[in-house]
Amino acid sequence: MPNAIAGLIRILDLEPLEQNLFRGISPKVGWQRVFGGQVIGQALVAAIRTVDPDRPAHSLHGYFMRPGDPKVPIIYEVHRDRDGASFSTRRVVAIQHGAPIFSMGCSFHREEAGLEHQVPMPNVPAPEDLPSEADMLKEYRHQIPDNMRQYFERERPIELRPVDFRHYLSPEPSSPEQFIWIKATAPLPDDRALHQCVLAYASDMTLLDTSLLPHGRSLFDPEMMLASLDHALWFHRPFRADEWLLYAQDSPSGVDGRGFNRGNIFTRDGALAASVAQEGLIRVRRPK
Repeated sequence: MPNAIAGLIRILDLEPLEQNLFRGISPKVGWQRVFGGQVIGQALVAAIRTVDPDRPAHSLHGYFMRPGDPKVPIIYEVHRDRDGASFSTRRVVAIQHGAPIFSMGCSFHREEAGLEHQVPMPNVPAPEDLPSEADMLKEYRHQIPDNMRQYFERERPIELRPVDFRHYLSPEPSSPEQFIWIKATAPLPDDRALHQCVLAYASDMTLLDTSLLPHGRSLFDPEMMLASLDHALWFHRPFRADEWLLYAQDSPSGVDGRGFNRGNIFTRDGALAASVAQEGLIRVRRPK
């Protein structure tokens, strides 16, 4: 198993400290703050550990309050708010240095038969018809800035295949929508909860970037100060995070230094697996 995906599984395997209390670690990759998707994924793991396995997670809503420190563990405290006949509700607080850095509410639902509908999957090229990250690096190596090149050269647990890579290379404004194929870089165990937690981790990748497209900016722009403020995720149907998923994203609004973004995540056969919403800081740094 590649080191990156093995590392992701390791950081999602929280250490139990006491009833409703867990400890998580961060990967040693030199980041100045903890990646938001990691905290979301770990918080979901903590909540899942306190719920009967016949009730999969169906939604979560979280708020980022402070940047995470990757040098020290994160403590996750779970509050068992309710266990009803069909639903269970949990609250999770992530703590570092004696203060909360993230809080999340999540809900679990025993599966049942009911009415079904969904929006159609966008018609985009298949991932096999798009260049891999290695191909993009080879083709555009001399056009991309160093920080972007280093990001795509680093081994990561999630592979990204954007349908359109041009906004990383051009400052030209474009429509606030993008389509990206995503999947884990190696097969995962047959554990539905783990696939949900891996997708929770991946759902924070690229989403905030969508609100920068109308302004000709990207997350690699040194003039931008970017941070996730909140994150919501709904699980609709079963899926595998180690198979290609289409992440269709759009940004309806940007105002007051905040960008609002939405995403629908589809399986290869067109099933809507999950939906995402996030607001993030998209502040242009002021000259000192």
